[in-house]
Amino acid sequence: MSPTASAANSPPALDAAAIQQAHRLYCQLTGQTLSLGFDRERMWYELLRAGYTLQDLRAVIVYLQREIRAQRRNVGALKLSNLLQPDRFEEDRQISRVRLRPPPPQPSPDPNRQQQGRQRALECLRQLKASLY
Repeated sequence: MSPTASAANSPPALDAAAIQQAHRLYCQLTGQTLSLGFDRERMWYELLRAGYTLQDLRAVIVYLQREIRAQRRNVGALKLSNLLQPDRFEEDRQISRVRLRPPPPQPSPDPNRQQQGRQRALECLRQLKASLY
């Protein structure tokens, strides 16, 4: 196969700057200083090639940090080799998007309407009782 044919079939190339930027963001958010060796560069390449963005990366790291502080996750979840596994990253990304907020409280009904409803219910019960005897 010619080089142009194989290049046409391969996914678009990611530039080294995007990989370095992702790695710098990871180091900045986690407070670590890690070298960007070939193995790590390859893991970043695979994650970015899968379509994840720096925003996704930030969201997942912030989510994992919050979970670690709440002692629901182990600090190992932020280990680079764990974080960059696409299946784990996708799962954490999806979970980080879940909103666990209670539904908005219902406004309390008008006391006059409640009393009217009680009166209607009592009248219905009286009519039912009268029809049974």
